[in-house]
Amino acid sequence: MEPICAAFNSAFIALDRQTRELLSVTSERDLYRRPEGGERSMFPFSVGEYIIRSASVVEQAFGGITTRLWDDPYEWTLPEKLATSELIGQYLDDVDASRKRAMAFIRSDGELTRVIPAPERLIAISDILLTALARARHHQGRAFALYEVITKNRPQWL
Repeated sequence: MEPICAAFNSAFIALDRQTRELLSVTSERDLYRRPEGGERSMFPFSVGEYIIRSASVVEQAFGGITTRLWDDPYEWTLPEKLATSELIGQYLDDVDASRKRAMAFIRSDGELTRVIPAPERLIAISDILLTALARARHHQGRAFALYEVITKNRPQWL
């Protein structure tokens, strides 16, 4: 794999690894627990919901790159469908498989500049990856912060 492709791939692998680490230390009781204040709080969602949102951003981006289908994974990523850590872990496996397919689809650093149809306009693959990584990291960061608020513990890997 060429250097820029490898850097993107490594960044998404690190995102996945850190998400799984957070998932492994979050108890089932805390997975969908929301802090006091509900929707008016700084955290309108739970740790589990932020984890799912992060993963769904990645899934949507890689699905768009490989199949040009930009479906929002909302319907199959509802907390009711992914009610346990185990189910979320299985979803993360699916998202990781989509990353592998997409990175195999991108054969060289030069292909990152290729423009493809996205939901609203034509966009370079590198822009899709950068945007997805930033959005996924944002949701993941909120999950980490909320985990600390709820449990009063800071994950050791941070």
